[in-house]
Amino acid sequence: MTAISVADLTMTYRTPVRPAGLRASIGALFHRRYREVTAVRGISFGVSPGEVVGFIGPNGAGKTTTLKLLSGLLYPTSGLVQVLGHAPWRRDYRFLRQIALLRGSRPLSAPPELTVLDALRFQQVLYDVHDVAFRGNLADLSAMLGLEPLLQRQVRALSLGERMRCGLACALLYRPRVLFLDEPSVGLDVSAVAEVRRFIRDYSAETKATVVLTSHYMADVEALCRRVILIDRGAVAYDGALAQLAERLAPYRLMTVRLSGPAQADWSRFGEVVSMDAGCVRLRLPREEVAAITAYVLSEAPVADLAIEEPPLETVIDRAYRQGMEA
Repeated sequence: MTAISVADLTMTYRTPVRPAGLRASIGALFHRRYREVTAVRGISFGVSPGEVVGFIGPNGAGKTTTLKLLSGLLYPTSGLVQVLGHAPWRRDYRFLRQIALLRGSRPLSAPPELTVLDALRFQQVLYDVHDVAFRGNLADLSAMLGLEPLLQRQVRALSLGERMRCGLACALLYRPRVLFLDEPSVGLDVSAVAEVRRFIRDYSAETKATVVLTSHYMADVEALCRRVILIDRGAVAYDGALAQLAERLAPYRLMTVRLSGPAQADWSRFGEVVSMDAGCVRLRLPREEVAAITAYVLSEAPVADLAIEEPPLETVIDRAYRQGMEA
């Protein structure tokens, strides 16, 4: 059973082309030209109930468009989507009461004159949350998100981090079964990011909610997701375990050698020298040669300590974006 099922999903926009120059701009008022832009290109994937999945990719890859399709804000050009057994774009009330979409660029859409408690009360009315459930959910969310000092403050007076916490509370007040998070940590300071990550992890573990998370910060994905779907130019480039992503994208591993004495070795013959200072050498080695090079270094150099590790995931993915996913 899947909470989200996507098959051959495609979304193409028709956008106007406006040439430069005054005469051409005036002419465009009467004879418009258009071009088609494919934001999502035949993607397919499934997400199980209770799964937390990272949906990642470079700017313009189609991540936000996909989340809008899954939450019913956009109608696809072609393909099939089922979320909790519903076609999202039909906007059925029974569907909307079970999903939430939270965007980091606009975490709280309540009128600025309202207090946070007023905004939460409005959500209660909008989603028909019973008073008993409202009080229980509000108590739980206040405890988890530290909302008590914010409830009587106006929305206009909140910082970005406070808006995100209150936005999460509004989105989760009615206990949705599927949560779409679009850049939830954008613009937040270190403390606020840690709070948001901890809350999402705890909420998912407690409620078994399905979470699809987009973020440019790989630390968010590493902290919350075991599985990632990497989208590039509107198509799925990788779908699998986060732990295997570096192996899939990076043909190298990193070796750090700490020496107990002087060594005259030509380290460049083993691989690319990343850094070298007194008593420490850091190398980038081809994956298939790591075992042989390690054995040779241990036998030939005065090694005090040696460590082999995967390259930082953020570095690997950045390199993949720059060079292309097929590189």
